[in-house]
Amino acid sequence: MISSSLQRVAGSLFGLAYGDALGKPTEFLSVAEIERRYGPGGPRQLVGDPTLVTDDTQMALAVGWALHDAPEYTAEAVEPLLRQRFLDWAASPDNNRAPGMTCLRACAELSRGLPWQQATQAGSKGCGANMRVTPVGLLDIDLDTLAGLAQLQAGLTHGHPTGLAASELTAYAVRLLCDGAALAELPGLLTGRAHEQRTVYRADWLGDLWQRPGERTPEEFIARGWDECLRALRRLDAALAGPDDGGDPCRLTGEGWIAEEALATALYCAVRHADDPVGALARGAATAGDSDSIAALAGAFVGAGQGMAAWPAEWVGRIEYADQLAALAAAWER
Repeated sequence: MISSSLQRVAGSLFGLAYGDALGKPTEFLSVAEIERRYGPGGPRQLVGDPTLVTDDTQMALAVGWALHDAPEYTAEAVEPLLRQRFLDWAASPDNNRAPGMTCLRACAELSRGLPWQQATQAGSKGCGANMRVTPVGLLDIDLDTLAGLAQLQAGLTHGHPTGLAASELTAYAVRLLCDGAALAELPGLLTGRAHEQRTVYRADWLGDLWQRPGERTPEEFIARGWDECLRALRRLDAALAGPDDGGDPCRLTGEGWIAEEALATALYCAVRHADDPVGALARGAATAGDSDSIAALAGAFVGAGQGMAAWPAEWVGRIEYADQLAALAAAWER
């Protein structure tokens, strides 16, 4: 990974938190209300000292620290660490940022000691699985391990195949950007990955997750997720092929409450504003959808590609959890 000169790992982690913070106060507002409060460009300034984030950053840190503490990157080593970090998050007094119900329900089941394949919310493909997967994409690991880790961390709470596939694509996008890919190349590269992986069920990571009523084979189970991601990527391609009217990207690629739409809409913001990193965050935050998650992922993508130089230097000391973000980045930066 060619990240040392640009601090891509830090850029991605802090970018996620910055986007999350800018989208926090706009998440449940209409676009008209956002424009009345912040102007047509959306919010571009951090507010508060520290500037607070949401469960998106909290859970990304949970994944990051679980990976940091893992003696090896296998399902057997990582799953207990993820489980404990998620349970610690669920019980924390700081878990008061409108956390996702899927994550809370799954954590309640995990706390009973159930196998995660039984504790997970099998029908959920909410964006809570891929809003937190960025740390997986920042690891210097082979692509099979990246895919396994991305899907495992998703599967503990979101058992739908689209949640698994979208999480892998999100981590893969971060990895590609850290390795020097241009933002404009990502839709095509992710589409290629989705076609390649369409029938790959990672049993060594997922176990018997696929075995549920109505499923015939593990390959058919996972293909449903990849097919939904491919449909979202086709919408993204169509949106990027036309002119940018500056409006709400959710009209084009979805509101982001579900995993494949969060990925596509965040990529739209990042690609459209590749030359204006803060603008990418503001665009994600000025939507009618899941603004904090869209802006967080947009920040993770732009930061992975451009490093810490993408962000205003004075923001580092303002953001909540800055010490943890910096510590993880220092441990992984190359």
